[in-house]
Amino acid sequence: MRRTALAVVCLAAAATVGLTGCMPGQAKADSKPKGPFAGLTGGEIVDRAMKSTTGAASLRMKGDVSDDESDGTIQIDMAVNKKGECAGTMSMGGQGKAELIKTGDTVYMKYDEAFVRAQSKGESKEDTDAAVSMLAGKWTRMAAKGQDAKDIAGLCDLDSVLGGAEDGDSDATRGRTTTVDGTPAIVLHEKDGKDRYTAYVATEGKPYLLRIDGSSAKEPLNLTFSDYNRPVPAKKPAGKILDLDALDG
Repeated sequence: MRRTALAVVCLAAAATVGLTGCMPGQAKADSKPKGPFAGLTGGEIVDRAMKSTTGAASLRMKGDVSDDESDGTIQIDMAVNKKGECAGTMSMGGQGKAELIKTGDTVYMKYDEAFVRAQSKGESKEDTDAAVSMLAGKWTRMAAKGQDAKDIAGLCDLDSVLGGAEDGDSDATRGRTTTVDGTPAIVLHEKDGKDRYTAYVATEGKPYLLRIDGSSAKEPLNLTFSDYNRPVPAKKPAGKILDLDALDG
């Protein structure tokens, strides 16, 4: 069965940070829709939203996704563009924070102490303290194509994040009107068995996707999208930078 447009976004955005999937199913078509996008079904609104969203040169995504490896949650706040650049922060289960910048062929990261300690779980106290001493609060760099940076670099690829959503189908149903961070929006619904998926699309200006939520108990997803077509502040950090590739070598 061909995936819906919302499912494509859900799967692609989640895959960039470790999620394996949240797949909306089919929904009934609307009858005589009124209000914003009058005359359009929910599926037709989603189609318009996907064309606008995938046509953007950049955007900011913020929210929570589940992580299969840790059975926890990853929090991200990242500006991304189609040049493969990004800048923002990420956190694993709320345990510390890491700053991330990708520009050109290099990934730069700076971890706080709580993040380093959380990622060193299972290591000896001596090794953990050594990692904290070496990494905490310092900018590091890795080649974007290197083994350790590949997954992180994928998060900075807007085409991967959106996953070709303009080619998907949608049978979403229309819901109420609301606002997302002050922007007027229409709510759209899709379902797959007991799981529910909700998208919010701007009703003023271009019909950009503003938020997508997945209520699956196993793989929840809550992401907001904003700052469309704004410059991504992806610049090499100033000062001393620790070369992690050189350490591995």
